[in-house]
Amino acid sequence: MRVTGSDPHFSTEDLSRIIEMAWEDRTPFEAIEALFGLPEKEVITLMRREMKPSSFRMWRKRVSGRATKHLALRPTGIDRAYCPTQYKHR
Repeated sequence: MRVTGSDPHFSTEDLSRIIEMAWEDRTPFEAIEALFGLPEKEVITLMRREMKPSSFRMWRKRVSGRATKHLALRPTGIDRAYCPTQYKHR
């Protein structure tokens, strides 16, 4: 469900996926915006609203300044959203 506007309403599944993507180190905010229409500022607002205050602070500390959360800050050559060995069957 892709919704834009100042007060988007997402399904429980969409909210869960947005939060999951926001926590993932290698998923840039631009990917969340492309899939759900939420720019970084609105993702931050959503995370603040949906999470406990301590969890939100931990998340903000984790993603602040992280190069992999912004396409423009990523080193050239990184074009994947996960580690090459992350989804290999063992």
